[in-house]
Parts: sequence; C-alpha cells; structure tokens
Amino acid sequence: MTESVSKKNIAVFCAAAEGARPEYRAVAEELGRALAAHNLGLIYGGAKVGLMGAVADATLAAGGHVIGVIPHVLVDLEVAHEGISELHVVDTMHTRKALMGEKASAFLVLPGGFGTFEELFEVLAWQTLKLHEKPIVLLNVAGFYDTMLQFLDVCEREGMLRGNLKRLLVATTVDEALALTGLV
Repeated sequence: MTESVSKKNIAVFCAAAEGARPEYRAVAEELGRALAAHNLGLIYGGAKVGLMGAVADATLAAGGHVIGVIPHVLVDLEVAHEGISELHVVDTMHTRKALMGEKASAFLVLPGGFGTFEELFEVLAWQTLKLHEKPIVLLNVAGFYDTMLQFLDVCEREGMLRGNLKRLLVATTVDEALALTGLV
C-alpha cells in the first residue's frame, strides 16, 4: 500500500498566482505546515508557482506528503513541481479533477481565479448530485470570497440552490478549515 492510499489526503484548490495580498501566501504556507503536522497528505494541481507552489513547498518542508496532478499542457509550460512526493501527469484537465477527487478525503479552497472557481463549483455540483459526500471547505482569507458568498446567498434566496448552499462550509482560519473537514 502506498503512502498516498494509506493516509487521508486533502485536495487543495488555489491559484497559480501569488495574488495582491501577502496574507494569501502566508495562509497557503500555514496550511501546508498544518497538513504535515496532522499527517494529512496534500493533493493539488501539481504546479511550482503561486499559491499552489507555496502550499506544496510548505507541506514538503514540514515533512508532509504531496501529490500533484497536472495535465501535459501545463508540464509543457514548465510549471510542474518536480520536487514533490508524487507527480501524476495526465492528459486533460477533466482527468486531473477526477483523479484529485478520487484521492481526496476532503476539499479545501484557497483564493484563486477561474480554475479554482471551476474546481470548487464542480465538486459542489458532484456533492449535490450525490456523487460524493466529502466535505468542501472554503477558506475565506482576508474576505477574498465575501462577495461570492453574498451572490450565493442571492442564488439561495431566489430558489436556484434549493437548500444546497449549506454544502459549502466556510472558515476564516486554517485551524477552523481543517476542523470543518472532519479529518483532525
């Protein structure tokens, strides 16, 4: 049995960019250290740049296990993190998300852009369709997701989410986010 199968992994969705605020990177690094401290594996998009690289490097530096899943197109752009515990190179973004979802015990979302939003909403849709029952936690660093959460409240109020908004758990600290996963 490989280490990634024998331990719990948290899939972390986040930006390949640093973002405008230093606290985004600081929280990514804090999360990486906390994952290692709790013996939780990190599964993420496999890049060495941005918040993705920060959470991976911090997990590794603290002695943790890191699984990256990256499509060929991004390897070809030279953003793959070659120094992680496991790097799975896949054909498509769809394959990437499916493998991450399969290996994850929970999902945790840091600040990000379109790719992060798409990953978040896909795992929420999967959960709504009862394709999985894994916790999905949004780590709302420095209020990054405040306006999105307000919009989701509108969607709920207008009958578009039909009670499903409760599926998205929201935290403001790393400790709170990990507690909401139910894995610590």
